[in-house]
Amino acid sequence: MLKVLVVEDEPYVRRGIVLSVDWTALDCFVVGEAANGEEGYDAALKFQPNIIITDIRMPKMDGIEMLKRLREAGCKSEVIILTAYSDFEYAQNALHYGAADYLLKPFHDGELEQVIVSIHSRLMARQGNAAESLPALQLKKGDKSKYVMESLAYIAGHYNDPDIGVGSIAANAGISEGYLCHIFKKETNYTLMEYLSQYRMHVAMQLLRDCRVKIYEVAEQVGYRDIAYFSSMFRKIVGVTPSEYQDRCK
Repeated sequence: MLKVLVVEDEPYVRRGIVLSVDWTALDCFVVGEAANGEEGYDAALKFQPNIIITDIRMPKMDGIEMLKRLREAGCKSEVIILTAYSDFEYAQNALHYGAADYLLKPFHDGELEQVIVSIHSRLMARQGNAAESLPALQLKKGDKSKYVMESLAYIAGHYNDPDIGVGSIAANAGISEGYLCHIFKKETNYTLMEYLSQYRMHVAMQLLRDCRVKIYEVAEQVGYRDIAYFSSMFRKIVGVTPSEYQDRCK
């Protein structure tokens, strides 16, 4: 699971982010909170989060300065900037220090989750980057409906369930299978099962970088009961067999 640090000086906003997001479904957990840039800097060095969600305007140290100092300290966390419209131009300075994305406050339901899903996919690809590797899952640009966002989050949290499928994903979203398949393809350019398979392979590639892990163990951890079928899908999507991929990671 990915570690998330939330840095926000307004307590109700900070607690809202921590409590309103289904972090488990996104394959994440909140490792810490901070009320200003100084606390955020210290917490980031202490917890080494994968993702930092931070406001811009804060006392003691603002989000841009915090990000600048973290980069100077070698921190490679993905950073999501939260900014009011009046600070938008200032917030764009964060891109010079490698901010992953920024959201205008108040952001709408599902926007933060969408950014996190995108970052999660990118990190899975980056950590599995050796020899042949998959690009990060690139979703079609544009707003996503709440049903699609719920489905992306559900897959991130349940990809390792061998029984996950269109039926269970649609049931979680509370809509029919046919309608979900239609809007998911329209909004992401993937079918549900294509996205699930791609997501599983991104995770499998990360796991296979550990030469001690057995291929059947990786298959089980990403939701496949049949190692032969897993190997077939891996070769189809990645271009090499799991054992070949693992050998090239040594």
